Amino acid sequence: MNRPPRQSGLVMLALLLALLLSAVLMMQAAETWVTTLKREREAELLFVGAQYRLAIRRYYLGAPSGQPRRFPAQLEDLLEDTRYPVPVQHLRRLYADPITGTADWGLVRSGDRIAGVYSQSQDKPLKQTGFEPANVAFEGRDAYKEWVFMFVPPPVRRR
Repeated sequence: MNRPPRQSGLVMLALLLALLLSAVLMMQAAETWVTTLKREREAELLFVGAQYRLAIRRYYLGAPSGQPRRFPAQLEDLLEDTRYPVPVQHLRRLYADPITGTADWGLVRSGDRIAGVYSQSQDKPLKQTGFEPANVAFEGRDAYKEWVFMFVPPPVRRR
């Protein structure tokens, strides 16, 4: 196996180029994977936020006859609404924030009660346009923290 020195250098160079090319391809694949994961978390945040908004709406509008309409005092009230003889469940479970991975939601308060939730994340969302009508206010926002899922009660009609 006596090869000229130039040939063994060429094989080494070809191997290094192949390794470099595979490293670049792996970096691109990792970047694509991270972007896909972030898009999935955004979609989950939109779903979970809508669930909280809907549950707060149901709680507010579902006040028993003769009782004033009000927001829940805590998120747990959405799991078991004790204003009725048989407790009502407005939300199946308390969801974690898909972006931060914690149950630590930012709360929009109306007095001492909860009117909405938002993620505590300061990260910039990938999605900037194309939202459902209920979330159109999210367009062009700089942080997930600005995606506020809030129920706004209809105005009271005076007679």
